[in-house]
Amino acid sequence: MSAGHAHSLTRWAWLSVGAAVVTIAMKTVAYLLTGSVGLLSDALESVVNLVAAVLALIAISAAARPADAKHHFGHGKAEYLSAGAEGVMIIIAAGLIVYAAIDRLISPRPLEDLGIGLAITLVATAVNGVVGVILLRQGRRHRSMALVADGKHLMTDVYTSIGVIVGVALVWLTGWLALDSLVAIAVGINILWTGYLLVRNAGRGLLDHALPAQDNERVIAVLRSFVDRYPPGELEFHGLQTRESGRDRFVSLHVLVPGEWTVMRAHDLVEEVEEAIRQALPHAQVHTHLEPCEDPRSHTDFVNGPRVRRGEETGS
Repeated sequence: MSAGHAHSLTRWAWLSVGAAVVTIAMKTVAYLLTGSVGLLSDALESVVNLVAAVLALIAISAAARPADAKHHFGHGKAEYLSAGAEGVMIIIAAGLIVYAAIDRLISPRPLEDLGIGLAITLVATAVNGVVGVILLRQGRRHRSMALVADGKHLMTDVYTSIGVIVGVALVWLTGWLALDSLVAIAVGINILWTGYLLVRNAGRGLLDHALPAQDNERVIAVLRSFVDRYPPGELEFHGLQTRESGRDRFVSLHVLVPGEWTVMRAHDLVEEVEEAIRQALPHAQVHTHLEPCEDPRSHTDFVNGPRVRRGEETGS
């Protein structure tokens, strides 16, 4: 990740921090005016938004550091740590929200100044919605797990805020105080699910989960285009393995060519294959292992990945 690119991503992370500070202040005022536990749950989630935004900012800065003597593949996984930590905090926040809601359900209290409280919350929700959409677009554009996670978190906040606003408005209209607590419990459960998804996806990245099926299929399509240029048995690919680390993709595979080929000819082919894969998968780092197709050892030195050769393709 270049310094300019990292600066661009941190700019969006700072936007998230600013939005979190603004919405915390607004939602806290709304809660203090109304005493609504539903609005309290909304304010608590905005506190988590702030911590998550700061974590995303730190992770993006760390991921931008180049590879060094101790981190040969760079620091891209810092973004997964951020997303995982954010997921854990969301789960904790959900637990606090549900606890407060159950306590209020047992001991209901009258609500006050709901009109102005709901208006303030509605404005805060609009701020989160705009910033959330921006973060999602920029995160997907730059393949930043931290920004995408932060954007999803903000959009979850928007959806739950809308639910809270509707629920509290119904309390205002009907006078049924228990509805305020029930809305807060529903918000907590929804936030809990979001936190689980973030932790799961972060864990997949930290455990070197393979690239999505559509990305793997792009690589295989490139390999098919090469084997179709040669007579059957002359060119083969196998041992395809993929993973991702932050915005970077890693692809490794074995390339089998006739032993009579010169080193130059084989090297030219490998360079062409690697470049074609990089064109199909931006930000991919491709590693190839060249082998003679006549050597039996070349066909038994891999355990995973599909075999691609003319007229035949087998799974992993």
